[in-house]
Amino acid sequence: MGTVHGNYKEGFSLDNQNTGDYKKVSITLHYRRHDGDYSGWNLWVWLEGQNGRMVEFVEKSSYGRTATFTMEDSTGINRVGFIIRKSTEQNDWASKRFDDRFITSFDDNAHAEVWLVQGIEKIYYHKKEVDVTPSIISATLEKWHEIEVKTNLAFDWEHDNITVNLEGASIKEIHVSKDHDSSRLAHQLTIKTKEKLTLQADYRVAISHFGTCDVTYGSIVRTKQFNDEFAYNGTLGAIYTNERTLFRVWSPDAQKATLALYSNAEVKELSLYPMEKGPNGTWSYDFNGDTHEMVYMFRVKIGKDWHEAVDPYAKAVTVNGEKGVVVDLLKTNPAKWTLSKPPFQSIEDAIIYELHVRDASIDPNSGITHKGKFLGLTETNTMTSDGFKTGIDHIVDLGVTHVQLLPINDYWTVDETKSESSQYNWGYDPQHFNAPEGSYSTDPFHPRSRIIELKKLIQTLHDRGIRVIMDVVYNHVYNVAHSNFHQLAPGYYFRYTKDGLLSNGTGVGSDTASERYMMRKFIVDSLVYWATEYNIDGFRFDLMGIHDIDTMNTARQALDEVDPSIIMLGEGWNLLTPLAEEKKANQLNADKMPRIAHFNDSIRDHLKGNNFFDQDRGFINGRDGYNVQIKQGISAGMKVHYDRQRFITPNQVVNYVEAHDNHTLWDKLTLTNPGASIEDVKLMHKLATSIVLLSQGIPFLHAGQEFMRTKNGDHNSYQSPDSINMMNWDRKAEFAQEVEYVKGLIALRKFSEAFRMKSRQTIEGSMHFFPTDEYLIAYQLLVHSDVEAYSEYVVIHNAHQHPVLFNLNSVGPWNVLVNGYKAGIEPLSIIKRNRVEVPRLSTLVLTKK
Repeated sequence: MGTVHGNYKEGFSLDNQNTGDYKKVSITLHYRRHDGDYSGWNLWVWLEGQNGRMVEFVEKSSYGRTATFTMEDSTGINRVGFIIRKSTEQNDWASKRFDDRFITSFDDNAHAEVWLVQGIEKIYYHKKEVDVTPSIISATLEKWHEIEVKTNLAFDWEHDNITVNLEGASIKEIHVSKDHDSSRLAHQLTIKTKEKLTLQADYRVAISHFGTCDVTYGSIVRTKQFNDEFAYNGTLGAIYTNERTLFRVWSPDAQKATLALYSNAEVKELSLYPMEKGPNGTWSYDFNGDTHEMVYMFRVKIGKDWHEAVDPYAKAVTVNGEKGVVVDLLKTNPAKWTLSKPPFQSIEDAIIYELHVRDASIDPNSGITHKGKFLGLTETNTMTSDGFKTGIDHIVDLGVTHVQLLPINDYWTVDETKSESSQYNWGYDPQHFNAPEGSYSTDPFHPRSRIIELKKLIQTLHDRGIRVIMDVVYNHVYNVAHSNFHQLAPGYYFRYTKDGLLSNGTGVGSDTASERYMMRKFIVDSLVYWATEYNIDGFRFDLMGIHDIDTMNTARQALDEVDPSIIMLGEGWNLLTPLAEEKKANQLNADKMPRIAHFNDSIRDHLKGNNFFDQDRGFINGRDGYNVQIKQGISAGMKVHYDRQRFITPNQVVNYVEAHDNHTLWDKLTLTNPGASIEDVKLMHKLATSIVLLSQGIPFLHAGQEFMRTKNGDHNSYQSPDSINMMNWDRKAEFAQEVEYVKGLIALRKFSEAFRMKSRQTIEGSMHFFPTDEYLIAYQLLVHSDVEAYSEYVVIHNAHQHPVLFNLNSVGPWNVLVNGYKAGIEPLSIIKRNRVEVPRLSTLVLTKK
């Protein structure tokens, strides 16, 4: 797990902490409220991967209130999460103080004693550190004529003889915000100034009895003026050479900044170097000497507190991402590392295979040695005990062009120190965006290992003719308060509602603000880094609809300068985030984002039924009324247009029927058709997959879809065990005929341009749908190319529970390439008449040259 970055005083030193794993820990937590009112306040405590529980404050003391509790976990404990909250009869979560916090230091008896203070986020491990004398917690510039001031102790504005002074500007009036639970006490006041405040001036607030505090930036960081004033276009991070390293960080709020260097991850001794203030909110330090594999952190003083953060641009990190590491990237290139790529002409030629690194090899019968690791996908000649190919050999044999890897950058919720444990996560909880995930490495304690082994994976796939797409999650962070973004520039990198709360269009607690210059710069810099250093061939954007159009187009332009064949695709959902509708990077604005593809949830839901309603059915499993919607998907919206989606070319449409999230297709079909035989479920499954693989646009397969993958009904397996998530390679033997069927469909798609046309005009002129009933879709494709000369194809999808006779538009001979059981580029049979029988729940493809 990642380090909790607290607020530290200048010149602090880290205590020796015992963070070893315990089966059982005890905790004594002291809480002090300045107002003395503890009614309804309690703790919510939890361990990673477990349900939380409430703990009451039951003991009184001169300090305040105390809670004592224990936590147990047979797999080991190295931190305990908690939230201080206020509960009422109507709502257990009526209020809370700060987001998730974690107790990480225990003594030799597995005990931790901590002290907390109202209004202060820091966790104190020694009572002597706690300072409860009156002081100003913060003074922040919120508007151009307003400074908001918060104090640690409550005051009575009317009776405490309080005076307020402001250096650098003139006070017009003062507004005091009374506490909700008191008619007189307050912890906050707002200073309104006569003149407009500026970003360049230094202001200081003084309050009698409470001392002084420098004014820092508040919500003003989310204004256009701030964005323009502090936009920095240079290189950030640790800029390494053998002779020197330039460390540069962006922290416009900071009054001071310090570089902390460690000799290695385990040694607590460190050297501190004051950083020099540079242009546009930057701080830098030029270190002479070779810093390869030196551990480093940034510390910035904002207002009265010191914040410690890992470099957002860190290219390597220590175990669990606790610290950044300088690395000579030339020493991370494996043998035979090359920037050459498999040949690839057009985006429409892509066939994408979505894969989780651990899922691919963790099955005990995978025949793979490095189970759950990057290296597992580098092993060749692997097979099950029955002799069926597994791993990379299987993927190559299948014929896909691109493997899309679920997040491989460093993420929070898998403890890398427990490399052999059964922990699992999809990885959509990003911690460090530019460093690989350590749990996929054979040695997460060595910063270079994860980089070298990921590069080996990419090189191996390239050598075998497969390109690599990386799943990227720039739309949110796992924990805002403890993110390096927030530690270095509080309030800037995220979107907020009008009420000052974090926007939550992602549904996971935060939305990043891609429209702000430095967030956009970070996203683009990160993409270019992965594309150049790791030779990545494409990027899949998680919840792309959170981002703005300009950011996506800027990324497209930057990646084109690296390699125009790099694919960009994402979830273009229309999400509720405070961004103007016309700026959202979603399907409704696809026409403003050329060569950026969107997952087509319309064909997904109309094929099998809505993803979010278990019993809802679609075209393949017994529901009528979806004929037009399936035709829209088959033509990528080019021939049969969508009403709202604004796709302008087929390469903007990714057709799919299942992915890592929600039910697998097999599980959805068994839910919606509980009385169906196994054979019928197979037929429906193949029908859906054939529609996806033969449609215009870009086809997308979920790993294992070819052997009808099941997760035993688990629709949200993001942290379920391997037994649910792993690719069960024994199913390949069980569904061998279905695997061959999918291989044949892929081969046919790759052979003929009829199934991957490049423009709206070509599709409109070359595709013709025949009149049919609701459960039948039939269309003609005409193609003229250097490979095929002139060819005609007829594709018929029959969702009836019975065979259908279909009249062709001309007599034969017609070559049958796909029937209910086989598929490929070689004729399965020849039909000489102009009438054909289409088996039930099947696809038929015929061609005539």
